[in-house]
Amino acid sequence: MASGGGRYRLSCSLLGHELDVRGVVAGLYPPGAFVSVSRDRTTRLWAPNSSNRGFTEMHCMSGHSNFVSCVCIIPSSDIYPRGLIATGGNDHNICIFTLDNSAPLYILKGHKNTVCSLSSGKFGTLLSGSWDTTAKVWLNDKCMMTLQGHTAAVWAVKILPEQGLMLTGSADKTIKLWKAGRCERTFSGHEDCVRGLAILNEMEFLSCANDASIRRWHITGECLEVFYGHTNYIYSISVFPNCKDFVTTAEDRSLRIWKQGECAQTIRLPAQSIWCCCVLENGDIVVGASDGIIRVFTESLERTANPEEIQAFENELSQATIDSKTGDLGDIDANQLPGREHLNEPGTREGQTRLIKDGEKVEAYQWSVSDGRWLKIGDVVGSSGANQQTSGRVLYEGKEFDYVFTIDVNESGPSYKLPYNTSDDPWLTAYNFLQKNDLNPMFLDQVAKFIIDNTKGQTLGHVNTDFSDPFTGGGRYVPGSSSGSDMLAAADPFTGSGVFQSAPFKTLNIYFPKKEAVTFDQANLTQILGKLKELNGTAPEEQKLTEDDLILLEKILSLTCNSSAEGPTTHQLQTLWKAVNWPEDIVFPALDILRLSIRHPTVNENFCNEKEGAQFSSHLLKLLNPKGKPANQLLTLRTLCNCFIGQAGQRLMMSQRESLLSQAIELKSGSNKNIHIALATLTLNYSVCLHKNHNIEGKAQCLSVISTVLEVVQDLEATFRLLVALGTLISDDSNAVQLAKSLGVDSQIKKYGSVSEPAKVSECCRFVLNLL
Repeated sequence: MASGGGRYRLSCSLLGHELDVRGVVAGLYPPGAFVSVSRDRTTRLWAPNSSNRGFTEMHCMSGHSNFVSCVCIIPSSDIYPRGLIATGGNDHNICIFTLDNSAPLYILKGHKNTVCSLSSGKFGTLLSGSWDTTAKVWLNDKCMMTLQGHTAAVWAVKILPEQGLMLTGSADKTIKLWKAGRCERTFSGHEDCVRGLAILNEMEFLSCANDASIRRWHITGECLEVFYGHTNYIYSISVFPNCKDFVTTAEDRSLRIWKQGECAQTIRLPAQSIWCCCVLENGDIVVGASDGIIRVFTESLERTANPEEIQAFENELSQATIDSKTGDLGDIDANQLPGREHLNEPGTREGQTRLIKDGEKVEAYQWSVSDGRWLKIGDVVGSSGANQQTSGRVLYEGKEFDYVFTIDVNESGPSYKLPYNTSDDPWLTAYNFLQKNDLNPMFLDQVAKFIIDNTKGQTLGHVNTDFSDPFTGGGRYVPGSSSGSDMLAAADPFTGSGVFQSAPFKTLNIYFPKKEAVTFDQANLTQILGKLKELNGTAPEEQKLTEDDLILLEKILSLTCNSSAEGPTTHQLQTLWKAVNWPEDIVFPALDILRLSIRHPTVNENFCNEKEGAQFSSHLLKLLNPKGKPANQLLTLRTLCNCFIGQAGQRLMMSQRESLLSQAIELKSGSNKNIHIALATLTLNYSVCLHKNHNIEGKAQCLSVISTVLEVVQDLEATFRLLVALGTLISDDSNAVQLAKSLGVDSQIKKYGSVSEPAKVSECCRFVLNLL
């Protein structure tokens, strides 16, 4: 464990992948196993050997058409007791594998760019992050919701232990906390792309970024601590079991082990990019790198590699090349460096580096406390001190390079200088060149190929050129680039307090699934018309209603409120639309007439048909503005609820569901109980429609709204309607039940089971909890 006092040493090196190892994760089965993914498009399951030393490749899986960039384990279930493996790839897909089949069980499609991060939660939920700037929540084989808000690639995702809470880290330098699908908080502090997240406990988490820092956060938004040690992009972070110690890997060729807030050990590797790490249950650390090799490090003496294996690792490390431009070794002037005798002096701390000059070469060494010796970690290339004549290298902007190319992007435009060293990754160099000069990313392949062709493929160390993704893009990669509650029908639980009385010990669920829309019907027609006439006097001249217009509106009210078979005329409907477009400070009586009229089949069809519906819903959306007048907000919500009574209205409401609910939920934070009741009713009416057509994404949005609004409502009538909406949504749908559980809705509603008055609240709550 991380709290032990030992030093980590190599346990084993595992060969199998042909290209960069981009992700590793501890497995569920067999015990002590882990899974790796690679740019070679494969996923591999590694099981510990019976001798307790080393691992054997147990299973190789393929399913992606391009490189695989991330992996996570989906916990065991009744159907899959050994759990499932989820992988994300550059083909925009997520593959789900069982442990005994090399082909995917199923493939999740929906992202529009590389899927670069995955995290699993309870009840089969999966969270994915992508270069398309979104994160998505999946349940089994369906997308439940899309988390939108970041302005650049989402590089890191994590599901927190508290149900319904999720984290996303992005190239826009921020981290966002999401609850039930809505962004609750944005964490700012990193100065570059956020690359990794790790959960410490229910209240704290860690993040790492391209700014070479690690931050510890409280979920309230406070940054509790910042850790420094790495000298380049930090790609991965993993926490030791049951404590706050952690490990990180980075572009500076190192794995670093952090104990009690300090970097306790630095392990250099013979590869430039140390992409990923994970901690196994026994405390061993698995690391994947750009050389395609997986290495396991351990504190345990019995699991430590034999002397020959350790010597081979050290030899490989000593032959690596270190580019001085990374800054990992500080500013280097070869003329000022001491000779080999400098290694006779012992180091002062673990991981201390020392440079010496041996003839024309500069070598880097690192001090090992446990071994009491200097360990060679590579030859340094690119150190200054020579001139162009003595080094054979080219000076550009005061620095030495092996090559400086002139690049002409197009015939009429300017030419650009591209400096390059043989120790550089040609793809990364090409990517940074395009970024620096603000050139189109479509030239990436051409520029990288130009470099490779003109350097004859010369490289020092391991450089992979098979793929052209901007994984080390320094955070600059932006892919894709006012009256009381209305009374309703009698003998119905929606009739308000005192009317519906449930018999004791009633076991029949009369509350849900609700089959018909709930509407707002109550009105005082005399008051509405009186207010309309009063405010007409203050309307702008061009919008004033004539006496004839007022008579027409009175006729509409009479027709629609008295269930007349006669329908309103076109002229009457045009007059109503004219009144509904009054200025916001006087429009509310016209909205009340609309609210009542929209229940009539003719009015419903006229305003909600395919031709007029978009304009109608767009106007109502404007009136839902959170900064608008509460009376307008209330009457607009009630109008939307009443739209559901007609077929045309239902179709329009369902087609505009995403935008209408997203805008409506912004009204939750006010204290107006009537707005809360109307908002709950709108959600309920959507639930009625969704119960009929089983649209799981629609259900996910409604569940998110229910969960979010339940946190703020005080009024028990609003609470009751939300409970009925919840029960209607999850009835006869196991996927919706699982999603509600994963959002933590069951723990949210338990308190309503003890409400004594009105009894319908506690009764309905208990019926919902039975389903969950």
